[in-house]
Amino acid sequence: MPKLVLVRHGQSVWNLQNRFTGWIDVPLTEKGKEEAYKAGELLKDIKFDVAYTSMLTRAQETLRIILETIGLYIPVIKDQALNERHYGALQGLNKDRAREKWGKEIVHLWRRSYDIPPPEGESLKDTAARTIPFLERTIMGDILDGRNVLVSAHGNSLRSIVMYIENLSPEEIVKVEIPTGTPIVYELDENGKLLNKEIRHLGD
Repeated sequence: MPKLVLVRHGQSVWNLQNRFTGWIDVPLTEKGKEEAYKAGELLKDIKFDVAYTSMLTRAQETLRIILETIGLYIPVIKDQALNERHYGALQGLNKDRAREKWGKEIVHLWRRSYDIPPPEGESLKDTAARTIPFLERTIMGDILDGRNVLVSAHGNSLRSIVMYIENLSPEEIVKVEIPTGTPIVYELDENGKLLNKEIRHLGD
């Protein structure tokens, strides 16, 4: 049965600085590179056929390190549809400073609601509106052809995919946390239906 593996990029410089990143292109920290390496170690048993990533450096670098660690040279498709949620006016701001400016409750609503976007930005619903059609058009096509697929992307674009694969409601998906550098391994049947889910950690 084909496998679909999702990996959120390793820690970025702005993750470390507690800043809203969105579409701003920032690099991995040394810890982030180590997380990517560990993810590669955890995935050495899977023979991937194709990989997908966003147009942002932190996801691409994570993917490069994973594939190098596994020792795989496979086609890599990069697409903006897999970019992180666009945080609009919040991008670049420290999250504590944003709470001071707009209020704790409002910022929490922007971050954790499904369909309320920050100023000039995207909600999770908006992110899903670009990620899920791309998933259906390309990634699921590979799955239905029996290929093993690796996706290196971002917390919110991956939330959209998790929502689709696990058939979660908007209320359920906003509670889902996707940690950096931790592979989520789905086994799917020939019709793309979920058979098994495994979250891999070092030491498992």
